[in-house]
Amino acid sequence: MPATDQPNTDPSAGPTALWLALGFLLAGVGTVLLGPILPALTDTWHLSDRDGGLLFAAKFVGSFLGGVTVPRRLRWGIFGGMLFACAGFGAFSVSIGLATGALCLFVGGFGLGQIIASTNILAGLRYRAHTGSALASLNFFWSLGAVACGLIAAAVLPRFGLQSPLLTFAALFLATGLGGLLRSSQAKSNTLTTDETTALPVRTLTYFALLLFLYGGLETCMTGWLTTYTLRFSDVRLLGGQSAVVLLWTALTVGRALSSIALRSIPESTLQRGGLAAAALCIAALTTTHSGPLLTLDCLLLGLSLAPFFPTTFAILMLRRPPARAAGFILAVSGLGAALFPWLMGAVSTQTGSLRTAMLVPFLLALALLTLSLRPVKHLRLT
Repeated sequence: MPATDQPNTDPSAGPTALWLALGFLLAGVGTVLLGPILPALTDTWHLSDRDGGLLFAAKFVGSFLGGVTVPRRLRWGIFGGMLFACAGFGAFSVSIGLATGALCLFVGGFGLGQIIASTNILAGLRYRAHTGSALASLNFFWSLGAVACGLIAAAVLPRFGLQSPLLTFAALFLATGLGGLLRSSQAKSNTLTTDETTALPVRTLTYFALLLFLYGGLETCMTGWLTTYTLRFSDVRLLGGQSAVVLLWTALTVGRALSSIALRSIPESTLQRGGLAAAALCIAALTTTHSGPLLTLDCLLLGLSLAPFFPTTFAILMLRRPPARAAGFILAVSGLGAALFPWLMGAVSTQTGSLRTAMLVPFLLALALLTLSLRPVKHLRLT
């Protein structure tokens, strides 16, 4: 029976490209939200760096569980994720301290995990030609949301505080979820069906899970702590200290767009490895940077360096036609890395009294990823 006669069993059935992009825009805002507002929360709730790390951990443990539980019918994973994100961020707006804030971020993170995993897998199944380019284009909107988050935080926090903007943000998740549910695409002839998926060997599953685990930690360490780092060690005070993270996310966004073009002619593995090598150098340079112009240049180069990693790595994975649950697990593991390593940065900073010293954590992560990309697991053809 043709796939179009079985829309309910087609794993790629779900929101149209427009609603996928809007959902990813919101997911980008939600994923990085804690970084730009952390200085304000630290002052209001009297948090230590270790406490701030616990908030990151709560959100990304939730994200891990959301990704692990992605359903086979991906459209319901996206819609359910929107509902959880709405509930979590809405409740976070009225939180009064570390404990309640962490619980609400856990719920919001669970929703984000469902959205991000379901959307990436759906796109990988739906767009089989130039998968890496399609994923880079989709993740451009995620990065655009991350850029907007820093700008919006700088603009609205001094005037409106946290509660009203967060409630509005929560409502947007609900509206987007309903819109995507009502406007769904039909199956296409080049869609990868459930029958065409292949179980991943344990070695392959472990390899890709480790890559995403380490990268989740690397990206979140930089985006989560960069605002605080800038306020402590740089002469830049533009946008209340948000300028550095805005620059980083701007470069990530532009880099995702450029990656989408480059991946039509450059192998995924080549772009992946080159970006990791450049990222390690940029993080090392950041620890010696104090002036505004040098910080600007470093943040831009770091964002461009990190941009290709996720779409290239996930495209390499999707070429192996994994089942949705296996791909969801691999994506979800990145949430564990995002929970562990920013917390570790906070702990190292508190222990040593220096956030600069704690930058050793993301630097080592970049080196570990580069090493793994250069020494793939046996029998993995990555080029």
